Amino acid sequence: MNSSLHLSNMSKGSVTLVGAGPGDPELLTLKAVKAIAAATVILVDDLVNDEILAHANSNARVVYVGKRGGCKSTPQAFIEKMMVAEAKNGECVVRLKGGDPLIFGRSGEEIAALKKAGIACTVVNGITAGLAAANSMQIPLTHRDHAHGVVFVTGHAAPSGAQTDWVALGKMASELKLTLVIYMGVSHADEIQNGLLAHSPFDTPVVLIQSASTTNERHVRTQLCELTRAMTAEALQSPLIMVIGDVAKLAKMQLMAAVSSEQDGYNSRLVA
Repeated sequence: MNSSLHLSNMSKGSVTLVGAGPGDPELLTLKAVKAIAAATVILVDDLVNDEILAHANSNARVVYVGKRGGCKSTPQAFIEKMMVAEAKNGECVVRLKGGDPLIFGRSGEEIAALKKAGIACTVVNGITAGLAAANSMQIPLTHRDHAHGVVFVTGHAAPSGAQTDWVALGKMASELKLTLVIYMGVSHADEIQNGLLAHSPFDTPVVLIQSASTTNERHVRTQLCELTRAMTAEALQSPLIMVIGDVAKLAKMQLMAAVSSEQDGYNSRLVA
C-alpha cells in the first residue's frame, strides 16, 4: 500500500484539545465554543463544568473520561486509543480538559500519540486554574516590588518520574523573588511545606484557593509555617491551588474576616 494513501486513510477525522477553563463557563474562549459546537465526539474530563456542554451539537456523542487526583480515573492510554480510533472513523473529536491543555493537562502525551497515528491535532488554550485562583483574590502573580516572576509547578509528580525538589525550589524562589503557584499539592502538603521552609521565611504569605472560579470556591489566607494546619482546620480538598510568596499578602481582604493567630494559628479565612 502506498504510504501517503495509508496516512490519508488514517487521517479522515481530527482531534482538538480544548481548554475548558477553571470552572466558570463564562471564562470559555470563543474559539473553544466553536470547536465544541463542531465536534461529533467529545471526551470530557472530570472537572469540566457541565454547563459548557450546552455549546455542543445535540447529535454529538459525549463520553466522560474522568481524570482527577485521588479518584478513580480512566487510564491515559485508553483515552489516547479512543481519540485515535474515533478520528480514524472520521469523527471530529474534542478532548475537553479543565484549565489549559498545555499546563498539567497531559497534552504532550496525547499530541505525541496522535502524531504517531497520523491524526491531525490542534490545541485551543483555556484559562488555567492557577490564574483563575489568583484572580479570584486579586493577587498579582508578578509585581515590581514583590515578585519578579512566577513558577507554575505540580505538587503531584508522576511516581515513576523525577520528584520536585522543594528545598531547591524554595531557595530559588526566595533568592529570585518568585511567586509559586502549586497545583495538585493536597496529598503532599507536608512535604511541600517542610521543603520550602528550608530556605523560605516562616511567615511567607500563602493563599489557598479551592475550586477556583466555581460556586464552591473557598479561600484561606495563612503563612507557610501554618500551611498544613490551615488546610486541616478548614478541611480543604482538591482541586486546590496554593499561591505562595510576597504577592499573597496583597490578596483582597474585603471578603476575609480576621482570625486570632493565637486561636487558629493563621491569619484569616473566607466567611462568605
